Amino acid sequence: MKSLAENRPLDFSCLTSREVEALLLLASGEQNRRLARHLGIAERTIRAHTASIVRKLRLKSRFEAAIVTHLHADDIRQLETTRRSAA
Repeated sequence: MKSLAENRPLDFSCLTSREVEALLLLASGEQNRRLARHLGIAERTIRAHTASIVRKLRLKSRFEAAIVTHLHADDIRQLETTRRSAA
């Protein structure tokens, strides 16, 4: 079975900064309510971010997004660091 990374390249740059924050938290396995509290947003908003992440990265589920995060955490964090330093 091929890993997600071998199937196709993932372009994390298509995600907003807030989606990147949500993606990094998804890997914790916490429920939406806890993720929303951590980010200081509504639970409905975290659901919207999750749906957007899954769609933009062409994944199948939230679970797959969490796996992708574990596999590419360094790349995702580097993207966020680069964006912050450019701002």
